[in-house]
Amino acid sequence: MKFLDQAKVYVRSGDGGAGCVSFRREKFIEFGGPDGGDGGRGGDVVIACVPGLNTLIDFRYQQHFKAKTGMHGMGKNRAGGRGEDAVLKVPAGTQVFDEDGETMIADLQHEGERVVIAKGGNGGFGNAYFKTSSNQAPRRANPGIPGIEQTLILRLKLIADAALLGLPNAGKSTFLAAVSAAKPKIADYPFTTLHPGLGVVRIDGRDFVLADIPGLIEGAHDGLGLGDRFLGHVERCRVLLHLVDVTGENAGADYRIIRRELAAYGGGLSDKPEIVALSKVDAVDAETLKKQKERLKRVMREVGPSLGQGEKRAPPIELSAVANIGVTDALRVLATVIDVSRAAERAEVKDGAPQPAGY
Repeated sequence: MKFLDQAKVYVRSGDGGAGCVSFRREKFIEFGGPDGGDGGRGGDVVIACVPGLNTLIDFRYQQHFKAKTGMHGMGKNRAGGRGEDAVLKVPAGTQVFDEDGETMIADLQHEGERVVIAKGGNGGFGNAYFKTSSNQAPRRANPGIPGIEQTLILRLKLIADAALLGLPNAGKSTFLAAVSAAKPKIADYPFTTLHPGLGVVRIDGRDFVLADIPGLIEGAHDGLGLGDRFLGHVERCRVLLHLVDVTGENAGADYRIIRRELAAYGGGLSDKPEIVALSKVDAVDAETLKKQKERLKRVMREVGPSLGQGEKRAPPIELSAVANIGVTDALRVLATVIDVSRAAERAEVKDGAPQPAGY
């Protein structure tokens, strides 16, 4: 399945059904009077967050969604039925924007959430509605109210607990493949990963979701390389695992490039808890590793705390997914930060929940 994280769709709610002009005509019933029923309401356009989806690929093949028109009214005071809704099924983490791409209409983060985007038009009144003492045989009925048409932009931001960041070929896909059942593409050339990937990691009986974000380069916020469009998937993560390639020319300079791109993107990414690791340590000698580690630590001190809470910045983790060096340590640190974030989130929800009566 291809990954698609943005789609543009056209939606239209159903028109209301027209009212009916009818008169009761039966043998032995004189002056039967009007008996035209009302039209039915048009269907709504609904966006539903459903399980089993992790991409917007379905909207590449269908961009137009129209709800059904309400049924027209009928004689014998029979009202028309309601039109069928048009339901757009999206994965958790989908945001719905107006056509301008800036006005957010809805943000669906949990499975089971449903949002009515466009309500169907009301049905028209039949002639029985207009009967009065001075007009006992009205010959008029209302048409249904037209539905609402709208162009929407859907954007998916993956909901993951942790995200992998780094320059191209920093070892992100290799790390994801080593710690989860995910099978990302791995090769020895830059930009092997073209779309974000997800994997479920299990460590010490704890599970969390890890996202592999395509590599950034200097100037990504200006559109260089793959740009920074995939950084939107990092916004919902609780912690970042920043991989710095130890085989590069200068680990400190590489680290600074990514930090600048995070700051340029905004969205609070530069303030997220961050764990830094030197990757591919099995590919260099001890002297090179020591030199690169000192360069990296020097730049890390300039950036500030790594856990976003004022703690002293931890030294970078020495990591090699191929040789299984430091992998368990990195996962345990990630799991610890995620547990703290989850506990704080539960406490916040509990404190904000309404207290029971008589409390």
